[in-house]
Amino acid sequence: MKDIRTIEFKDGQLHLIDQRKLPEVYEIFSCQSYRDVDFAISDMVVRGAPAIGATAAYGVVLAAREFLSQGREDFFSKMEEALDILNKSRPTAVNLMWAIKRMRAVIEKKKEESIENIYQEIRKEADLIFTEDIETNKTMARHGNEIIEEGARILTHCNTGALATVGYGTALGVVREAHYRGKDIFVYADETRPRLQGGRLTAWELVQEEIPAKLIADNVAATLIRDGEIDVILVGADRIASNGDTANKIGTFMLSVIAKVYGVPFYIVAPTTTIDFDIGDGKEIEIEERDASEVTHIDGVRIAPQGIEVYNPAFDVTPWENISGIITEKGIIRAPFKENILKLRD
Repeated sequence: MKDIRTIEFKDGQLHLIDQRKLPEVYEIFSCQSYRDVDFAISDMVVRGAPAIGATAAYGVVLAAREFLSQGREDFFSKMEEALDILNKSRPTAVNLMWAIKRMRAVIEKKKEESIENIYQEIRKEADLIFTEDIETNKTMARHGNEIIEEGARILTHCNTGALATVGYGTALGVVREAHYRGKDIFVYADETRPRLQGGRLTAWELVQEEIPAKLIADNVAATLIRDGEIDVILVGADRIASNGDTANKIGTFMLSVIAKVYGVPFYIVAPTTTIDFDIGDGKEIEIEERDASEVTHIDGVRIAPQGIEVYNPAFDVTPWENISGIITEKGIIRAPFKENILKLRD
């Protein structure tokens, strides 16, 4: 296995693989302040719900480090401001809000202690989120491996690998596990317009791991599914409602519809931290709309005429009826989703 370090905190800085530059250039983006972290999340230096959560946690560490010399009142005031800014870096990925909530709880619990002690506790919590993510992903991969048959042809969408997490990956983690177990799998990776995370990131990870694969344009997937060339579809999630409706990268819903028509199993792979127990269904999920240039340009080169209007939602919602199961670190959730998801609530 190649050691892909998406996130690394050392020497008082947060180091991130700059995913805007892959696959042409492997470059590290260093965050020295929580403002750098806010930029890194919003500009997609780092992306993928679990990776965003861990990155935000270390953003809180950087904020606490910056405000250590402040008086107590200023420290808590400035920390609250930093927490709010980080919490709004991107609106859809619930792991971001989950991580900020955990960090805020630590500050609240330790508020009577010295500022130095609070900083140390914040750092411990961020490190815990980091290590938990890797173990969670590996556990999910083992559960997911149960549904992967020998010689399975797997379709993926967007990037759900080590680059989308602290390490190992969600849906691509299941692919890794099946590959390591010698199941002779083959992967078709959607390029995933408009930012091409499948073509740029998933394909890069598959090459690094030497997993047999082909990259396809998004509009090839329907033909492969119709022609019986896909055995299972594995995708990630940025937020899962309590009834099983799932927000994921734009294009996921379309795949789920085609999969349902042709009877191809369609699985979500996501940690339970991606479940938003406070919302009833997918209608309540805020969908981020991103800049028009992501559609009109590729690597700075204009591919669409000046003056054309653009609709560019980053995510769509797949209804629970189209989902075969949700693979989590606590096992595979199946219908009735609402009933079985609520059993997982702490």
